Amino acid sequence: MAEQPSTPAKSDEERVEMLDRMLTRLALCDDSKLEALLSKLLPVTISSLSSQSLAVRNKVLEILSHVNKRVKHEPKIGLPLLDLWSMYIDVHSVPMVRNFCIVYIEMAFERSDLTLKKNMAPKVLADISKLPHQHQDIFLRISMKVISEYHTSKIDDEVAGKYKLMKDSRDVEIFLEFCLHTILYQQSSQGGAGAACAGLSTVQSDRVTGKQILTNEALLKRKLGILTVVDSMELSAEAVYPIYLAASIDSQEAVAKRGEELLKKKGSAADLDNPTLIKLLFALFNGSAVNDNIAPEVRVVPVNSALRARIMLVFCRSITAANSFPSTLQCIFGCVYGTGTTSRLKQLGMEFAFWVFKHARMDQLKIMGPLILTGIIKSLDGYTSLTTDAVAKDTKTFAFQAIGLLSQRMPELFREKTDMAVRLFYALKSESQFLRLVIQEATISLAAAYKGAPTSVLQDVEKLLLSNSQEDLSEVRFCAVRWATSLFDLQNCPSRFLCMVAASDPRLDIREIAIEGLFPAEGRFPLSSQKMDIKYPNVGDMLGYIVKQNPGILVSTEMREQKLLFPSKSYVAMIKFLLKCVEAELEQNGLRTSEVQPSLGNICLLLEHTLAVEGSVELHAEASKALVVMGSHFPEMVASHYASKISWLRQLLGHVDLDTRESVARLLGITSSALPVSTSSSIISELSSSFTGTSKLRFEMQHGALCAIGYVMAECLSRTPKIPESVIQSTIKILVDVINSESAVLASTALQALGHMGLRASLPLLIDDSGPVAVLIVVREKLAKLIAGDDTKAIQKIVLSLGHLCFKDSSPSQPNIALELIFGLSRSQVEDVLFAAGEALAFLWGSVPVTADVILQTNFSSLSMTSNFLTDGSSSFLKISSKEKESSEDDHAIIRDIITRKIFDDLLYSNRKEERCAGTVWLLSLTMYCGHHPSVQQLLPEIQEAFSHLLGEQNELTQELASQGMSIVYELGDDSMKKNLVNALVSTLTGSGKRKRSVKLTEDSEVFQEGTIGESPGGGKLSTYKELCSLANEMGQPDLIYKFMDLANYQASLNSKRGAAFGFSRIAKHAGDVLQPHLRLLIPRLVRYQYDPDKNVQDAMAQIWKSLISDSKQTIDEHLDLIIDDLLVQCGSRLWRSRESSCLALADIIQGRKFQHIGKHLKRIWIAAFRAMDDIKETARNSGDKLCRAASSLTIRLCDVSLSDKVEAGQAMEVVLPFLLSEGIMSKVESIRKASITVVMKLAKGAGIAIRPHLSDLVTCMLESLSSLEDQGLNYVERHAENVGIQTEKLEHLRISIAKGSPMWETLELCIAIVDKQSLDFLVPRLAQLVRSGVGLNTRVGVATFITLLVQRVGHEIGPFATMLLKLLFPAVLNERSGSAKRAFASSCAMVLKYSTASQAQKLVEETSALHVGDKNAQVSCAILLKSYASLAGDVVSGYQAIILPVAFVERFEDDKYVSSMFEELWEETTSGDRVTLQLYLGEIVSLISESISSSSWASKRKAAQAVSKLADTLGETLSAYHQVLLNSLMKEIPGRLWEGKDALLLALAAVCSASHEAISSDDPSTPAVVLSVVTAACAKKDKKFREAALCALEQVIKAFSRPEFFNMVFPLLHRLSNLGAPAESVGESTITDSRKADEEAEREDNNVPLDKVLDCITSTIHIARVNDILQQQQKLMNVLLNSMSPTFPWTVKMSAFLSVKKLCSILKKAAENSEEDPSHDSVAKFVYEVFVSVSHKLVDCIKTHKIAQVHIAASECFLQVIELQRTYQTVPLKEVEFKEELVHLYENEKNDQAKSSLKSCLVMLETLQSDQMAA
Repeated sequence: MAEQPSTPAKSDEERVEMLDRMLTRLALCDDSKLEALLSKLLPVTISSLSSQSLAVRNKVLEILSHVNKRVKHEPKIGLPLLDLWSMYIDVHSVPMVRNFCIVYIEMAFERSDLTLKKNMAPKVLADISKLPHQHQDIFLRISMKVISEYHTSKIDDEVAGKYKLMKDSRDVEIFLEFCLHTILYQQSSQGGAGAACAGLSTVQSDRVTGKQILTNEALLKRKLGILTVVDSMELSAEAVYPIYLAASIDSQEAVAKRGEELLKKKGSAADLDNPTLIKLLFALFNGSAVNDNIAPEVRVVPVNSALRARIMLVFCRSITAANSFPSTLQCIFGCVYGTGTTSRLKQLGMEFAFWVFKHARMDQLKIMGPLILTGIIKSLDGYTSLTTDAVAKDTKTFAFQAIGLLSQRMPELFREKTDMAVRLFYALKSESQFLRLVIQEATISLAAAYKGAPTSVLQDVEKLLLSNSQEDLSEVRFCAVRWATSLFDLQNCPSRFLCMVAASDPRLDIREIAIEGLFPAEGRFPLSSQKMDIKYPNVGDMLGYIVKQNPGILVSTEMREQKLLFPSKSYVAMIKFLLKCVEAELEQNGLRTSEVQPSLGNICLLLEHTLAVEGSVELHAEASKALVVMGSHFPEMVASHYASKISWLRQLLGHVDLDTRESVARLLGITSSALPVSTSSSIISELSSSFTGTSKLRFEMQHGALCAIGYVMAECLSRTPKIPESVIQSTIKILVDVINSESAVLASTALQALGHMGLRASLPLLIDDSGPVAVLIVVREKLAKLIAGDDTKAIQKIVLSLGHLCFKDSSPSQPNIALELIFGLSRSQVEDVLFAAGEALAFLWGSVPVTADVILQTNFSSLSMTSNFLTDGSSSFLKISSKEKESSEDDHAIIRDIITRKIFDDLLYSNRKEERCAGTVWLLSLTMYCGHHPSVQQLLPEIQEAFSHLLGEQNELTQELASQGMSIVYELGDDSMKKNLVNALVSTLTGSGKRKRSVKLTEDSEVFQEGTIGESPGGGKLSTYKELCSLANEMGQPDLIYKFMDLANYQASLNSKRGAAFGFSRIAKHAGDVLQPHLRLLIPRLVRYQYDPDKNVQDAMAQIWKSLISDSKQTIDEHLDLIIDDLLVQCGSRLWRSRESSCLALADIIQGRKFQHIGKHLKRIWIAAFRAMDDIKETARNSGDKLCRAASSLTIRLCDVSLSDKVEAGQAMEVVLPFLLSEGIMSKVESIRKASITVVMKLAKGAGIAIRPHLSDLVTCMLESLSSLEDQGLNYVERHAENVGIQTEKLEHLRISIAKGSPMWETLELCIAIVDKQSLDFLVPRLAQLVRSGVGLNTRVGVATFITLLVQRVGHEIGPFATMLLKLLFPAVLNERSGSAKRAFASSCAMVLKYSTASQAQKLVEETSALHVGDKNAQVSCAILLKSYASLAGDVVSGYQAIILPVAFVERFEDDKYVSSMFEELWEETTSGDRVTLQLYLGEIVSLISESISSSSWASKRKAAQAVSKLADTLGETLSAYHQVLLNSLMKEIPGRLWEGKDALLLALAAVCSASHEAISSDDPSTPAVVLSVVTAACAKKDKKFREAALCALEQVIKAFSRPEFFNMVFPLLHRLSNLGAPAESVGESTITDSRKADEEAEREDNNVPLDKVLDCITSTIHIARVNDILQQQQKLMNVLLNSMSPTFPWTVKMSAFLSVKKLCSILKKAAENSEEDPSHDSVAKFVYEVFVSVSHKLVDCIKTHKIAQVHIAASECFLQVIELQRTYQTVPLKEVEFKEELVHLYENEKNDQAKSSLKSCLVMLETLQSDQMAA
């Protein structure tokens, strides 16, 4: 805000004067100071514009003009942006002030720094809606510039938060609108401003650019910045959707890619039905409406085609878009017909039209529908059928789909005329293949629109369909038939005729639709058609229409030579449909014969026409059966019609089709009723003559004749007057002869003819030569053979004929024979034969529900085939009573008694399953067909018991028939029987039924089905009782047979349940309330049985469940506790089926349950699941796994606080978690362990804080499981790692890393996240116990790591437990043998140390430091602990560096490399530099070193000495302050016995002397001599290593103190040592024995002195010696030097000798330079000459002897110095140089350049030396 002056307002004059001074100051200001001046001047100047004085304003403008000129070309000069902004937003600022402020704010933005720009850009957008429009545009462009400069790829969270502060929805709307316009803006191809871009008006384009040209790069950055900022603002998906949509099709790839990403990321959440969003998209798509009232510059141009296509994809998913009239209409027409439209837009327009037709509201559709339809038709007219463009194809596709959809929603648009139908059928024929399916669907949809159309329109449709039904294209025919079936009802004759024709179509789908159109109940969806009220057309109308279409259809000839007008399948469909019409009329109207006669005649003519020779067998069979049907309904009319066509019928008796022959024979029988007896007799005689002549007819003729004889004779026997007896006898005789002589087929047909005769009257005795005899007696033997044959159909016919034949017979002989023959089939395994025998027994029993007329004058085949009782639950025949009187009841009573005894006494309880099956079939047949007979009613209790017993049969047929029989018994019985039956079935299902009647076993009795229990050891079968006994005896376990029988009984029990279920499901439909008391007992069992492993049991129990239970979910909910209790009990059953099914049922039932329902069972469910997972049977284990998964899912949901109530979650956790921890994870079964761990982990993840009460148990269990559940193979490998060359530590790391990747560790991490202060009271003691007693590497490392993480989590809250933990963790580190575990415990100890008290910390550090004096384990522990302290508790141990660092420094010199390396790492990590640290803690280090040197441990002495050496090397003179302590400690330890490593003391002493020699000498001048004496005494020791160290120390001491007197003190010793190091003189081999040689070798080894070290010491003594002293010892010195260069010494010794000679030459040369007048000069000269002469020869020999380049170089350099020394002393005359020639030779052969150069110099100098002496 602008500053408000506290003083009274200035006058205008004063203000002008002030402004003038400011202008002057401004003019005098340098550019470098201008920014500072403007920061104060500019706000004041602009604020002065609030004055009304013209003078003030002019002065302000003058100043601002000056400012503009000064800063215009100086962009580095900043302007006070914040002050200007504060002035602008000041509510007291006048408009002129704000106008000038915004100008300079815009300039200031360009000159501000990065941070200020980024922070100010969001500020200027806040409350932007309250600003004038011109100012809005400026601020928006300012913010866009900032966004484009700094936010193209990312945005800071702080800045993004400021953009989010735009709370006002209007502010956000203005900002997003400007962003959208910027995204839409594209650089004009013409260049320049003023041109409108697609999606914008000219005004909007100028608003974006500010009338300035934006470069492509600037536009790219601006758009990318907009996308970044808008994304960060977290606005609603609907608000930002247009921006992302527009960006996704931008011409610049980077923008399009980013826009596409954001559209996928955020756009998917957008509500595409948001009205505001859809309105905006329509505005973009359509632009401004063409209206003269809109100025050109504000008219919005529609967006480009690419964006329009993307918008159309949105519209095609928005219901709101479909209901946005008139925008919807404008959009569709714009796509299809708009200027600049594309084929893609046309396609999308059609797709949108389809969408609109589908989702538009009816009020809007009524407005838009006709218009859009007109547009679609116009669009389709614009395409040709040859169009191949893919987009055009899609456009057509959507157009046709739209038409089809519109016809469903607005049928009134199409109903009044057939134009659209004609168009679509034509399109089906003309369009290409790929469109036909779409057009076909549209055409089918259009059919519904014509329902209820005017009659004239429907007639036109009929014509259209008939004309298209014969088209070549299958799609056209399909649509024609589909229209016929869907548009017209069943009574419409033209449509049904079309279906009849289509029934023979080559295409299966067309045939199926046609059949469904004719017979709704027999189509593809019969169930739906059964609910319809099917009304067939009038048979006369239908037949009349057919004849009208093809009059020739009624034409036929005697020889059946007429031409068929339709394919045979069409005729078949026609015949069936006409029969349906006839039956419907008879059922509905009961028409009299006179009313149906015209139609009946035409039907017969039509059927006769279809029997043309060229017809198919199927057609002939259907036509002949249809004639029989007509004959059964109108026997008189049909008989009279065909009485004149006997020859035509007889011609058909020889038809190739059996069914046709039998139907014609029936028809001939019906027709014979209208013939005179004589005519019938003649027909019979003619037919019989076929078998009496010599010429044999073909089989078909014989078969047809036999069939006709039976039907005609049966009809004649029922007439009065009857046919002559002679004819009867001759006919019977012929039939008997056929039976005895012909094949099975003809014999069975002949017997069938006899049976048909027997249905009308009792057959007379056959009179032959021996007298009258019953027919069956004559044919008995042949029938027995035929029945024993394998012709199943013949056997069936024979058996049925036996029943028919005895139907009216009153004598006992023939029925007994029939029974004997029938009972002979008791072991047949052919089901059809058994059923036929059962039907025959029913005829013999009597009271069958059919009459002779039904059998003889209809298409009746058998009772079983007609009733289909195996699949039909109802028994329709039970309601039919016989109308005919049968034979004597007394005779039938005898027969019934025989049948009863046979079935009940022999068959049902037979030891053969075949006989039991036969008995079941026959008993069921009797019950089924004769159930209402009193004799059957009396037997119902016994029948019920028998069927109940048979429920346990292994044979499925027996079982199912027994259950079927139970159902029939229930229907037949009274209330008491029904109740008893229900109780028995319930007992069987629940397993509490009474013991069944036993079946006696014989050797061949089958106990198990073959293959049920495998094979015998020899590969034989194991099924019969005999085979089981043999196996038991062979195994030596006779009692095993009882187990087999127990298993068989269990199988029978299971079968009983299954069989009972079949019957129960039927009875349950009728039982009603009788079952209610049993539901409580039944429901748990039924639930379990529905999951039985046997699929048959499952299906059976499912049927019962559906029958009993109406609402399955409610029933289970009401009985949940009972069901679960029963299932849990059965989970422990000894029967694996029960265990398996119970687990599966439980797994299904517990899903989705709440804790209040399942809580009390939860633990038992887990127990059952775990027990099942360890079951001995695999399938039971699999079911246990399923139960475990279900229980896991349930438990996780119940314990998840986000999904369940917190209290219930806690209760569920109380139940489950302790069990899983104690029983699950600790189980020995791997699958149980894995499942438990998985559940526990998920519980910890979802339960949150609800798991805190169990935290201690959970953590303890998980930590123990890290080791107990580890793969034992890893443990084994680690034990044998060394044997196979695997590093133990690496293997440990592998094991730990695997453990930390396990679910147990993941669970531990989840536990750490929820630990609070209260949890520590229970958790820490458990952790402490684990530290003490935990076993296993993973557990030990895990508990240590967990403690570390725990302390990190809780921080100072661990304080109360720090002492206890430190007392446990510190010994744990010391006692651990595993390096990984040791480090883990050290880390946890360090972490606890961080939060311990000062006294605890000091004590721990001291105890840790004290470990360094222990064994290796203690030292390693010390190093690991100190490293952990330094890294994890550095701030705590920083005050104890004086304790830690000395230990670290000294222990660096430990002999064990592992220990020393660890302390080395510790030293490097804790110190910044050796010298500084050693200086800082020198006192403590020296103190520790002194203690170590004086300790009794040699190792401590050794490493302390090495530490002293390091100290001296590093600190040098700085060590002087402590030299006395160190010298005393070292010199005290050096004398005395030798021990391993004592040489380090000598080296340390030498190092101290080297570093502190001045201080030592100054403190006590005698000390150097004492030190020297100590060292020289050590040189006398015989230990080789110690002597070497002593010589090295001696060299350093001599060099350090540099006292000349040391020469005389030391040289004698060195001379003696050199003699000891000289090689022994060679002695004759013969004078030395082997033993003496060995003794000398040993002595020489002990006395051996390293001559090179001795020479190094001599060199150092020469360096400090006086010349006179050297001269006194010259003889010994030369002796040593010359001996050392002898060939017996190695070249290393000679190298040392060369150095000694060099040093000697240097000293002698200096002596020559210092005093030539010295009296000893001559002695020196002589000595020099001696050196020259003696040494030169040795040097030449060395060069000649050794080929080593180093030797040559050193020797030649030494040679050169000797010659130079000789040249210095020329007092002694030089004789002839003897070695000169050798030297020349050496020079010539030398290969080393450096040595060769030195040799050359030697030769030159010798020449010079000789020439100088000769000159002298």
